[in-house]
Formats: sequence, structure tokens, C-alpha cells
Amino acid sequence: MATIRFTLNGKPQTVDVAPEMPLLWVLRDTLGLTGTKFGCGMAICGACTVHVNGQSTRACSVQANYIAGKNVVTIEGLSADGTHPVQRAWIEKDVPQCGYCQSGQIMGAAAMLAKNSKPSDADIDEVMKFHICRCGTYQDIRAAIHRAAELQAKGGVG
Repeated sequence: MATIRFTLNGKPQTVDVAPEMPLLWVLRDTLGLTGTKFGCGMAICGACTVHVNGQSTRACSVQANYIAGKNVVTIEGLSADGTHPVQRAWIEKDVPQCGYCQSGQIMGAAAMLAKNSKPSDADIDEVMKFHICRCGTYQDIRAAIHRAAELQAKGGVG
């Protein structure tokens, strides 16, 4: 066991876990944050995407010791009340079908928009191709990302 200190959703956090435990299980099993989903366990599908120091990161493939001293943001920490531009656009564009992959999709989109505030379709496709949606809502996801970019440009207001 190791004591690991990091910032989680803006608050200091300490966990005592095996240093090789995947971050996904630290979040879900140790801390009870179940918005980050288990999909494939091999960093392929994107359902477990979180931000580590602002970078889109697959929580299933990152060990707990990697996050020591770092800033981790989960879907629960993206906004306190669901008003982040990406979350608002997802609702407005009615993106989810089953919804299982959506927290990872949203986290991936938010990380992209933090770096590229006006992405083209090609930019979106390049980043989001690493997120699998079994329901095939890719066109809706792209539309929502464009809408989120608009909302973000307006300071988050619609």
C-alpha cells in the first residue's frame, strides 16, 4: 500500500492504495466516483477518460502512483451543476442513446476544446476517433462539440 496525495476535482485528496492500482478503480471503488466508466480495460474505447493535469487520460491504464501530486478531473468535477459548455451542448443536441460512453466522450471533447476553441470537423474526428460509441452517435457528438465551441466562445452562455 502507498499513500498517494493528489488534487481531485479541485480538492486535495489522499488515498491509501496499491501503487499499481489503476486510477479507474481508485476513482470508482476507493472514492465512489462512478461517472468514469469501465469499458475495455485496455485504453482503447475511451469510456474511462479523465483529465490529468489538463490532458485527456485513460484511467484504466494509468497507475495510482502516476497521479501523485497531480490534478485529476472526472466528469463529476467538470462542473458542479452540469453547466460546462460541453455538458450543455450534449443535452441541447440530445447526444446520448444508451449513454454509457458519454462521460468519456464529454471529457475528451472538453480537453480538446481547452486546446482548440474552434475545431474543424477534421480536428474533431481526429481527437474523437479514440472514443468508441457503440450506438454510433458520432454525427451528434460532432454537432455537440461545435455547439460547445459556440457556447464557450460566448462565455458559456447560450
